Amino acid sequence: MTPALQIRDRISPHNNMGGVCMKGGIYQDKKRAGQWIVKFPGIWKRFSDKTEGERFLNMVRYKYDEGTLDAREFKGNRPLGFTTQSTKWLDRRTKEVKAPCDLKRHIVCAQKFFGQRNIKELMYGDIEEFIDSLPAKMAAKTKHNYLTTVHSFWGWLIKRNEVPITQIQSFPEIKFTLAWRNTVTKDVQQDIINEVKRISYDINPKIWIGIKWLSTYIAIRPIEMIGIKEEDFDFQMGAVNVKHNKVDKPKIVAMLPEDLEMVKTFPPSMPHMYFFRHGIRKGVRKENRGQFGKDYLWKWWTKACKNLGIKGVDMYGGTRHSSAKALRNNNRPDEIKRGTMHDTNAAFERYFQVELEDARKIYRQTSGNQMATRKTGTNKAQVIDLFK
Repeated sequence: MTPALQIRDRISPHNNMGGVCMKGGIYQDKKRAGQWIVKFPGIWKRFSDKTEGERFLNMVRYKYDEGTLDAREFKGNRPLGFTTQSTKWLDRRTKEVKAPCDLKRHIVCAQKFFGQRNIKELMYGDIEEFIDSLPAKMAAKTKHNYLTTVHSFWGWLIKRNEVPITQIQSFPEIKFTLAWRNTVTKDVQQDIINEVKRISYDINPKIWIGIKWLSTYIAIRPIEMIGIKEEDFDFQMGAVNVKHNKVDKPKIVAMLPEDLEMVKTFPPSMPHMYFFRHGIRKGVRKENRGQFGKDYLWKWWTKACKNLGIKGVDMYGGTRHSSAKALRNNNRPDEIKRGTMHDTNAAFERYFQVELEDARKIYRQTSGNQMATRKTGTNKAQVIDLFK
């Protein structure tokens, strides 16, 4: 039995004098006829053909002299395999902050495509082929999300010096246009929220609270809302710490006093428990009394809309988007942006689109000779259309 070699996995070049590395060797296995063993510091590999073994040894020596040898590439458990490394990255992300379910789905998909291919061998074209392998009917925005996850994983590898920054100097780009969501007026929004309360309050009042808060606290996304835990409420500060969020950085959202008081009306719970969770009721097994699923609030929103005969308005558009859009009547764009906590203008600008009727009002003010102003009985100027 060959004793384990006690050296580092990463091997630095030793040859500073221009000579050729002669480390390691190839030896015949005395216990197995026709078997050859290549030994090199940190590497032990068996071959059934001597010539093949010699080629391997020469390759290892060349990499050693070149300074690119990483002994882990030749270990049987594939420590540099894509699946091994990406699983390690995902586990770390989960410990730091609960990894979004989308993140796991993206990585699992990439693992199925790359398998245990050596991360040091992947190039720009390999990433491009992964994106091409995704279903043709998949939306460009969704493909972009898959690519973003792989890019985030790759950045982690670079920080750990697992791969050189020059290996993939740029990632493929996926162009897409953000979809426009249908919105409703605040009055219609309130009707839907009231209907949600009517049909769900006896089952679990937190269903209504979650949807109500989505229309109030427009800085919080639906997936972030259901990730709030009991310990995240700061009653002294008057805010909630949304730890599980899209950008993975502190996100403190101010809350109205009456909503914080509403939180206090529920029985005290363990700090680590999710606030939006299923309660104890007939027909719900104990194992299903945990956190709301990502589509749970959406299902109740949809049911309420159906009861009211409202079509084509999803929960995201009907709560967050509709509330942000309504703010245009009394708030400046920069004020609304602070409320939504958007990091990018591209996403925010969807809330502040100038629609047709808004444009008509502006054009009436700029058309000059087609407009006239007169005094009304209330001493306020009234703009009238001369063509009416």
